[in-house]
Amino acid sequence: MRLTEAGLKLGMAAVLGTAVATGAVAQSAQQQLSSESVVETIKKRGALKVGMSTFVPWAMRDKNGELVGFEIDVAKKVAADMDVDVEFVPTSWDGIIPALIAGKFDVIIGGMSVRPQRNLTINFTIPYAHSGMGIAANKAMTADMMWPDDYDSADVTFSCRRGATSCNDVDRLFPKATVRKFDDDVQAFQEVLNGNAHAVLSSYPKPVEWADGNPEHIVLPTTDNLSQGDEAFGLRKGDPDALNFFSNWILVNTTNGWLEERHHYWFKTRDWVDQVSPDQ
Repeated sequence: MRLTEAGLKLGMAAVLGTAVATGAVAQSAQQQLSSESVVETIKKRGALKVGMSTFVPWAMRDKNGELVGFEIDVAKKVAADMDVDVEFVPTSWDGIIPALIAGKFDVIIGGMSVRPQRNLTINFTIPYAHSGMGIAANKAMTADMMWPDDYDSADVTFSCRRGATSCNDVDRLFPKATVRKFDDDVQAFQEVLNGNAHAVLSSYPKPVEWADGNPEHIVLPTTDNLSQGDEAFGLRKGDPDALNFFSNWILVNTTNGWLEERHHYWFKTRDWVDQVSPDQ
């Protein structure tokens, strides 16, 4: 059976009409998603609401009671780049994800590590920071030791906090070494300071603090991360525009070096210590 010219035209018109209708529905759905994005809410409000919890040096109070820290710098720059104000919403750590879901704030910028269980409840951007494990060593005991080869020896003793990632890292990185485990980081560091262990592993900035406070006895064999985590912004699910915007903000500020510079300042130096109250 042959199709007439009129029939062909009618069929093509029907296909075209269906395509146009489908495109219109898709565009309408996209516009609705965009209008419901927290990005649009932030722009209309004129302020970015950030959920965070105080934890040195991510976020803390200076001597005037103002919030300072790595997270604070990050959140302020995000807001400035959006041309809006920033409002911090201090929240207890165990309640920060429920508070985000309840709409108490727009985004978590609080040093939250990406975890599969958390990701079942909220979305994460690409990482913007990588928390690091560092090492502090007894200056006299390690004076003739070469980093890192000489540290992996049965003659070398490490201390670490029992049950922490640092002990696992010692076992992984220095399998030949002896390990002494303690209930907290202070005890583990004291073992090194007293000359009973060659070195201690702990998360930054603690190794820098210990070396800065005991320059005659403690040295940093390296300031590189021995292991790292992945911290990201936390967002409510179902908002692809927000996930796109914040992830691309992180990408841009990773590429231009701004995030690395700020992270180094807060985690690998002690230049900020005089700003902060001593009880933090």
